[in-house]
This record gives sequence, structure tokens and C-alpha cells, in this order.
Amino acid sequence: MLATMRAGATATALLLAAASSAEQSGPAPRSPTPASIAAPVRPVTVADGLDHPWGLAFLPDGRALVTERPGRLRLIDRGGVVSPPIEGVPAVVAKGQGGLLDIALDPQFAQNHLIYLSYAEAGAGGAGTAVARARLDGQRLEALQVIYRQEPKVTGALHFGSRLVFARDGTLFITQGERYSHRD
Repeated sequence: MLATMRAGATATALLLAAASSAEQSGPAPRSPTPASIAAPVRPVTVADGLDHPWGLAFLPDGRALVTERPGRLRLIDRGGVVSPPIEGVPAVVAKGQGGLLDIALDPQFAQNHLIYLSYAEAGAGGAGTAVARARLDGQRLEALQVIYRQEPKVTGALHFGSRLVFARDGTLFITQGERYSHRD
């Protein structure tokens, strides 16, 4: 994959290795360095041809959903084959640091096939971070519903954020940027 995906995978591997060693030997250092991690980390290209990949979610069957910042959602099979864009993705503002951002699977994905997407959304006054939920049905998203939107929308194309993560109790956490010149 592109360097962005390699860096993300490497960072994830470093964090997982640090967490694993912390469980065995006590608290992990606040900022693990490569010297403090015993396991070697080696980036591996799984798929090519993605345009600014941002978010990644692994399906129960081992395939992966990958967001591309220009507004495409792709499915990558276990052999590294990249699908055509999945239909039904919301319109995004693909400008500056905006676009289709993160993806997360619902904690009950195996039963309900729900996914969550964060993205830069256009609106009166400019753009802002939004989060939508939809059901993945093969190569299409169904029943898309916006569940969060930053308001007011503001001008500018920087610092949209965003990461999505579920807590063990099912609470969805959404991060977003301060939009650079709108820090208040």
C-alpha cells in the first residue's frame, strides 16, 4: 500500500507490541521507542493503487475496508485485490485535509453489518466533520444515516480530524480537529 498505510500499520504494530510486553512485564513506557520493543517490525505491501488511504477496518472474514480521502470506500480481499468503489458513500468535501476519513465496524457487525464513516461534509458556511452509519450490503451501503455533524460549518480546508473507536460498552467515540483557524 501507500506509505500512509505502511506508517499506520507500523504504528499499530508498535503499539500492539508495546501493549503485549506491558501485559507481561508491567506498565509500558509512555512513549515506546523502537529500542524498547523486542519484536521486529517489518512493513509489508498488501495492496497498491489507493489514493490517500485514511481509515482501515478488518471484516470478520479477513477482508479489509479502506477509506480513500477523495471519497471512495474500497474492499481489499485477502489476496490484496482492491475492489471498485463501494456505492452509497456520502458526498465528501475532498479539499485540503478534508475527505472521506475514518471507518469503524459496529461492535455487532457480524449480525447487523453496520459500519460508521467520518468525513468532511459541506453545508451552509463551509464544511465540517460528520459521521454516518450505514449497512454494508456487498458492494453497496444501504440505509445511510448521518448520526453526528459539526455545526456551525466553517470555511477552510484544514484539521477536520477524525478517528472513530468503540468502547467495550458500545459507546462510539468521535475525534475531530479544531479546524485550524477556528480554535474556539
